[in-house]
Amino acid sequence: MAQTGASPRKTTLDKDLARLGEVEEATNVVARGLIAPGLALLFLALAAFLASVVTGGEPRTVVIIVAAAAVAAYMALNIGANDVANNVGPAVGAKVLTMGGALVMAAVCETAGALIAGSDVVDTISGGLVVPASVDGPALIRVMLAALLSAALWINLATWIGAPVSTTHSIVGAVIGGGMAAAGVASINWPAMGAITLSWIASPILGGIIAATFLAFIESAIIYRDDKIAAARLWVPLLIALMAGSFSTYLALKGLQNVAVFSGWTLAAVGLVGFIFIWALAHLQVRLASKNMENRNQSLKKLFRTPLIISAALLSFAHGANDVANAVGPLAAIVRATATPGDAGAGGTPLWVMVVGALGISVGLLLYGPRLVRMVGAEITRLNPMRAFCVALSTALTVIIASWFGLPVSSTHIAVGSVFGVGFFREWYIANSGQRRRYIERRNAERLAETATTGKPKTDDNKGASVSRQEIVHRRLVRRAHVTRIVAAWVTTVPVSAMLSAVLFLLLSALS
Repeated sequence: MAQTGASPRKTTLDKDLARLGEVEEATNVVARGLIAPGLALLFLALAAFLASVVTGGEPRTVVIIVAAAAVAAYMALNIGANDVANNVGPAVGAKVLTMGGALVMAAVCETAGALIAGSDVVDTISGGLVVPASVDGPALIRVMLAALLSAALWINLATWIGAPVSTTHSIVGAVIGGGMAAAGVASINWPAMGAITLSWIASPILGGIIAATFLAFIESAIIYRDDKIAAARLWVPLLIALMAGSFSTYLALKGLQNVAVFSGWTLAAVGLVGFIFIWALAHLQVRLASKNMENRNQSLKKLFRTPLIISAALLSFAHGANDVANAVGPLAAIVRATATPGDAGAGGTPLWVMVVGALGISVGLLLYGPRLVRMVGAEITRLNPMRAFCVALSTALTVIIASWFGLPVSSTHIAVGSVFGVGFFREWYIANSGQRRRYIERRNAERLAETATTGKPKTDDNKGASVSRQEIVHRRLVRRAHVTRIVAAWVTTVPVSAMLSAVLFLLLSALS
């Protein structure tokens, strides 16, 4: 009989059950990590199965198209995992959208944009960069397969290291590398390549400058004013209207380019109508929302929440319409190359091809998107609704300006460059702004006077604002490690994808 008060010893059965519990817990952890890869593989299998069902002809042709569909689906998954973060990341970082809400909204808008206004870019992918007469028939099929796989592998690697890269530049570099391996250096349209190279440098810098300019205006005209509410009623409707006009033009230019072709004057008219109509609505909405609102920065942030959500949805729609081509363009080119005259695939891009691209982007976003969404929205620099608003507005304006000058640009480069611009401007502004310093000194004096009069300390809306210049420099509001890694990934995107594509093309040629 056991002694009273003695601690009971575990039986062998209890120990075995405890071990089984630990094994079960470890198995569940591992299983959760395998859910996303398992669902991704299932999507690739479904894409291949769909291609096998809709494709007829010789067995060799069916095998080629099925393989191309699986690779295109893999590419679409990687686009969703990497490239959509710049559309919704700022809204998530500003805590305007939850991660789950942002992912669902972006998935719906990306799919809608791809299916409603998705671009048929076979001419751009197979003819705009590689001279069509130089690469044709079986060689074209191998070039496109190599381009799809190499671009997808590079984007996958970039996502793994936490670097948002341009999927457009990835597929462009891959097509160039495969084309050079197939037909030599002379087969490449070097003027087009030169314009793309110029956009690498110009677009993120321009995006950063525009975003910083708008943030400087908001800081000066609204935030560091004694009567913030009156300033907000004057300027916030104009800023919202400017965003509406910009996005109207942006969608007409980028998202609806295959639904209708707009001239320069038509685009200007679309933007002007959007500006006037939304200004009238925003003027009433801001006046109603600001009634009984406290004269604090936290209150002002509420006025930017709805425009930021709408901008994230519109950016996702335009991205789906424009960048689905990076996944399905080469696949559509392969379908055309294998089709005989009179076949359904000999004309435009088949609907099933667009479905593979649209759903692939959405699935990739839902499975793997959160990591880069968090990085773009919260880990480069701290964003609030006003700063995120500047990022979204800068992205739309920069695309419009670059398109006006005929520069092919990446919305990823622009959006991330805008985040950089906002962060670096904040570092400079906090350390050097005389207006900010005078405002804080005046508010501190008022707070001390009220405390002396009432005996109750007055809450300050600028906590920690009077830190020293040395402390700001030491603190660094932009994480340099992210900047270095992302810029390095941008610089190496085209050469790496081109070299990998060339190697894959030669391998496919040797195996065929």
